[in-house]
Amino acid sequence: MKTATAAIKVESLTKSQTMLSIFLIGVMFFIFGFVSWVNSILIPYFKIACELTSFQAYLVAFAFYIAYFIMSVPASYLLRTVGFKKGMMAGFWCMALGAFIFVPAAMSRTYEIFLAGLFTIGIGLAILQTAANPYITILGPKERAAQRISIMGICNKAAGILSPIVFAAVILRPTDTDLFAQLGSMTDIERSAALDELVRRVINPYIGLGVFLLVLGLLVYLSPLPEIDTEHEDENLSVTNAGKTSIFQFPHLILGALAIFLHVGTQVIAIDTIISYAGSMGISLLEAKVFPSYTLFCTICGYFIGIALIPKYLSQVNALRICTLLGAVFTLLIIFAKGPIQFLGHDTDLSIWFVVLLGLANSLVWAGIWPLALDGLGRFTKLGASIMIMGLCGNAIMPLFYGHFADVYGLREAYWVLFPCYLYLIFYAVKGHRFRKWGFYDQNTRH
Repeated sequence: MKTATAAIKVESLTKSQTMLSIFLIGVMFFIFGFVSWVNSILIPYFKIACELTSFQAYLVAFAFYIAYFIMSVPASYLLRTVGFKKGMMAGFWCMALGAFIFVPAAMSRTYEIFLAGLFTIGIGLAILQTAANPYITILGPKERAAQRISIMGICNKAAGILSPIVFAAVILRPTDTDLFAQLGSMTDIERSAALDELVRRVINPYIGLGVFLLVLGLLVYLSPLPEIDTEHEDENLSVTNAGKTSIFQFPHLILGALAIFLHVGTQVIAIDTIISYAGSMGISLLEAKVFPSYTLFCTICGYFIGIALIPKYLSQVNALRICTLLGAVFTLLIIFAKGPIQFLGHDTDLSIWFVVLLGLANSLVWAGIWPLALDGLGRFTKLGASIMIMGLCGNAIMPLFYGHFADVYGLREAYWVLFPCYLYLIFYAVKGHRFRKWGFYDQNTRH
């Protein structure tokens, strides 16, 4: 941070300062979710409007989340230089710029410019996530970190429930189902005009979003959110980490970053592919738009379970173990469970509801990994958080694997990509988080 006097230690915060800080970070996580999870409907929307293959459509997620890989470490140095609040303001303003880029993209119906806008929004989010995740992790007792992260997750996923529904309400019209059905029979000129009109509907919403993010960035800078000191270690950590000169000397962190990479990949596949999977069952886009919300609702249910049970009845690490195991089981059921079912007013194949249930399986994985991976990092906390945020590029890469396999083998069979991910997450939950030195048998057994 800018100066030592500008930052305070967590222990010196009053209860009211702590609660206010958690509230403000919760608002930020709501914004993260609203902007991020709208991708679940942007993918099929751009697939139609820009006439894309499945692989090309999932470049939406790639462009958005690859920014985390590129920007996370520079973001840690930015935060160290200007502090949390100025860094957060810069993040919001970068997101605003990305929203404004949607205007020329829509005017020209150029997919590559849309991807540039999404990449710019992703850069802003990378800065904000690099600040917010370690902030909420250390803002209170370590054993209750999963509780606090679960509360942030509720804010994030509640926004995720709203965003595709709001986007669809603003962008899509009841007559669009007929329009989509008629596109194949139109002449090239008619189809081009119809698609131009369709894609330009994003202009006003994204102008409004950009203005909102500009104002929000200024408000965060002017807010009473305190600067937190993460540069100084307590006495015990100073002794433990005395010989550490590199972030790569913390195997539980590096393995945790890989776990985050795979976890967010499984999460974004469950949410961003479900509309297309519903479409393969003959469900229209206007009906299918609610399925990501079902998945996110299950995630929120998992968060509430975590808040109620952790740490009094269930430890963070055991919650992580249960969730990763459920993920593996639900993946197999997606692939092998078949049969028609009518549920919540939808006539679907049984398997889609196990995609929905992946929301429950994924709910406490993020909250379980973060405190385990950042445990004992001390003065390496900011850089360690940046390494963890780099793992969010799993959101960029994993959907491309799914999209490729969906084009080649089919939408259901492509869900096989999730299974090895959950196997690794089970490994990290059971053993990987214990490693304190590189070497299979040289591990700390505190957890």
